[in-house]
Amino acid sequence: MIEGLAGLGRFALFGAGVAWRIVTPWWEVGETSRHVWQLVARCFLPVVAVVFPFGMVMALQGLGIFAVFGAQRMLSSLVSVAVFRELSPVLACTLVAAQGGSAFAAELGAMRIQEELDATEIMAIDSLRAHVVPRVVAALLASPVLVLVGSISGIAGGFVTAVYVKGEPEGVYWANLWALTSPVDVAGGLVKAFVFGGIIGLVACYQGYFATGGAAGVGRAVNNAVVIAVTVFVVVNYFLTTALFGAIGVG
Repeated sequence: MIEGLAGLGRFALFGAGVAWRIVTPWWEVGETSRHVWQLVARCFLPVVAVVFPFGMVMALQGLGIFAVFGAQRMLSSLVSVAVFRELSPVLACTLVAAQGGSAFAAELGAMRIQEELDATEIMAIDSLRAHVVPRVVAALLASPVLVLVGSISGIAGGFVTAVYVKGEPEGVYWANLWALTSPVDVAGGLVKAFVFGGIIGLVACYQGYFATGGAAGVGRAVNNAVVIAVTVFVVVNYFLTTALFGAIGVG
């Protein structure tokens, strides 16, 4: 228990240090841009490949329920609400943690084991500002982009199932897409993505930055980064959903 509390304290100090460096100049814009591009490139196709079929499955199951009440026209509203609010933020950020978070932990862990971070400090260069801040900011910026990509993919998947598989009218699908969906749903999904991206970046960089024990320690850091980040943001997702959408119901 004492070790766990000490770990939380170290993480809090680490997060506070990173946050302070983000809001104060200077930090590596070029390095940050490189990490953003790499993260989007790594996760773009996996996000599409995962969220698209989920949208198809949701449309398939939703049609079966709506057909009982003769409300098939509302299918696209169900898909859009679910995708924007929950499906895309959670699935896309899970892939960001698996792809980007693991890479960040591995890179920083290898630098720690090979004493590159220590060498950086010896040269009077702030290792947090030089190596951690660009990765955390990259996760913050790339996650909303990937969540938006996932949202479009999920809605497209629902369209394919509804129109081309089940023969529903194409115009009805698009006409009712925003019947229950509002800009708050889109903005709420992006807010979630931003928060989840911050969690992923901080957890992954913390695990890599403090890795010990050689190659095995780097492996543990990578595993812990993914497991802890996903667990934390899935729990946080409940509270964000309550705060963002709890008072407005379905519509």
